[in-house]
Order: sequence, then structure tokens, then C-alpha cells
Amino acid sequence: MIIEYIGFILAAFSVIGNDVIQTLGTFIQSNSKAAWWKLFLYIGGILAIVLFTGWMINGGDATYGRLDKIDRPENLTLWYLIPPILLIFITRFGLPVSTTFLILSIFSTDVVLGGMLMKSISGYGLAFISAYAIYYFALYKFEKPKKGELEPEVKHKLLWGILQWFSTAFLWTQWLIQDFANIYVFLPKQLDLTTMLISLAIMLVILAYILKSKGGAIQKVVSNKVNSSNIRSATFVDFIYGGVLLFFTTVNEVPMSTTWAFIGILAGREIALRGRIKFGHSKQAWRIIGTDFMKVTIGISVSVGAVLALKQIGVI
Repeated sequence: MIIEYIGFILAAFSVIGNDVIQTLGTFIQSNSKAAWWKLFLYIGGILAIVLFTGWMINGGDATYGRLDKIDRPENLTLWYLIPPILLIFITRFGLPVSTTFLILSIFSTDVVLGGMLMKSISGYGLAFISAYAIYYFALYKFEKPKKGELEPEVKHKLLWGILQWFSTAFLWTQWLIQDFANIYVFLPKQLDLTTMLISLAIMLVILAYILKSKGGAIQKVVSNKVNSSNIRSATFVDFIYGGVLLFFTTVNEVPMSTTWAFIGILAGREIALRGRIKFGHSKQAWRIIGTDFMKVTIGISVSVGAVLALKQIGVI
């Protein structure tokens, strides 16, 4: 039981800390002047609602069925704590690692691992193509600054502020449905009310810390993109990303790397905008995208490599 809770705490801290750039990165960036506790009340409230909704409608399963094909051993050893510890270490260097592969792979069979890999690659491709097409043919008009401006002027800021908070809620909900599996894999599939409340309290404390620290070093993956602090731009990114996750949620219950989908959206958007409105040199865009892709590739290599190494020496 002790290892289960330690694993859960480490997984929650590492997953939320790493993946916060995907769901809350644009939200944090565009609300950098707002008090962190106001953001926390909003985001934390949504987390609690989504968690208890899944728990109630799925008979005590808070992961929305994402762990149905994952065989969790009854007796966990200390070796199972290596992936979340490794994830915390990597995240400190600002690398966007696939938490799905690093956390869930250690519990997965080769067949399930292959399914997660294919779904994640498909997610990157769909996200890249969708973002590129949408921004190149339509949304570039909203991203082009006037002469002498650093970023496009946003009219009706109150309306866009409401839409941005709504889009964050939509995206945050879809992400939680996908990634609760990465956090709750260390706990029994069927949870009682006491365990649920304890787990919720732990995640809320971690979330408060992440929001107070403005996302940490990994936030740079968002902040170095075109108009990333623009509230209208952040709203568009969140709606597109949420739509991609919603689509893959309906495909099947196999977990996927939401990190790859998010990096794909940023890549398609960045290339489309820099090519369409000539924001900076196009080579710079490819350099930024190449760096992000290299980071997630390193992340997935470390993730799968660590799991295979542990399985090879027979400790899991």
C-alpha cells in the first residue's frame, strides 16, 4: 500500500508537471498577470468534477476505462517507481516527455505498447495536418500584427477572455480523461470514496504548486512560439487541441501520448504562420519545430528504453 501511494504521488507530480504545458501552457501564458490562486480555483474545480464524474459513472474507475487493457500486478516493487522518478528528473530540464509511454509502458504488454505507439504517432500526424491547414487557410488572419505592432491587437477582450477560459475548460477536460490513466495506474482500479478524496487532495496540492511556479522550465515549449501570450491565439490552440483529443477519445480506449498531439499542433501552427505571414525566417520555424520534435523523440526513446531495460533484467 505504501508503494502504491508513493507511486501515485510521484506519477501525479511528474505527469501534471510535464503535461501542464499541453493543457495549461497557453492558459498560463495568456493569463500571466492574473493571481495564480484564481487560476487554481478554476482549474482545480474542473479537475474535481471530471474525476468524480468518471468515478461515479464507471463504478469506481476514475480512468474512464483507459486501464482496461493494462495488467497491474497485485504486489508492486520499488522498481515500478523508477519511471515517475525519471520523469520528474527529465522534466526539470524542460523536456516534454511522453508520460503515457514512461508511466504506462512498465505495466503494458508488447501488444498494448505497440497500440499506444501507433495511436500516438497518428495523433501527431493528425494534429500537425489539422493545425497547418486551419492556420494556413483561415486563422492566419487573426495572427498577423499590424505594422509597428509586436502582436495582433485583440478587440473585444472581455469576450475573448471568456472564450479562452471556456476553451481551457474543454481542453483540460479532454486531457484529464486521457491522462488520468497515467496517474491512477498505481492505485487499484476500483477506488473507495476515502481513497478518491485523498487522491484528489494530493493532485490539487500539486496543481497549486505548478500554477504558482508559472509552469516551470517546460513552459518554454509554449513561450517561444508566435503570439503565444495572445489571448485570442491561445483560445484557438486550445480548441484545436481539445478537438483532436476528443476525436481520439472516441476511437478506442487505448491510451495515447497527448504530448505528441500537442507538439504536432504547435508544429503545424508555427510552420503555417511563419510561412503565411512571414513572421521571422522560415528556417527559424523549422529549427524550433525540429528542436521540439527532437525533445519528444528523446523522451520516448528514454521511456521505452528504460522500460525494456527493466523488463530485460527481470525486475518487472
